[in-house]
Amino acid sequence: MPENETTSKVLRVLRQIMRAVDLHSKKLEKEYNLTGPQLIVLHEIVRNQEIPIGILAQKVSLSNATLTGIIDRLENRGLVNRVRNIEDRRKVLIKSTKTGEKTLKNAPSPLQEEFRRQFEKLRIFKQKEILASLEMVASMMSAESLDVAPMLTGQSLQLERKNRRLKRAPANRKQ
Repeated sequence: MPENETTSKVLRVLRQIMRAVDLHSKKLEKEYNLTGPQLIVLHEIVRNQEIPIGILAQKVSLSNATLTGIIDRLENRGLVNRVRNIEDRRKVLIKSTKTGEKTLKNAPSPLQEEFRRQFEKLRIFKQKEILASLEMVASMMSAESLDVAPMLTGQSLQLERKNRRLKRAPANRKQ
């Protein structure tokens, strides 16, 4: 069946969006050794100076388990530290290091930040029109029920989750 010209254009635009997200993620990993989720988490930590992991998880829309893995990797690179709350030693706060702040200063802003700036310049009726169209596209792709964070990243978040699963899996050693 011949493809409708409009359908081809829509598919091309969807692919352009996916490609832009992927290119941004690859550049981030290659030039700054950060994944998109790591950049977003580091950005939020620096913005808050120190923050409990539960509040951080809410702010970046990630589960505590996923966030813990991201923080482990950021901490291993010396970008953040876990510190005990002075008033309540049971609580652990996440705090950026000077290296983390410097890394963030040099890194590009998360892709969704630029999108937000541009999107919020639009009139409300146009924003709602775009939202309705994207919700329809998500439905056409059977993706409307997927639970996703409001961040534009390539496969980095899936890699974060895979790394966490691999870390928990028992090592298969030959005896």
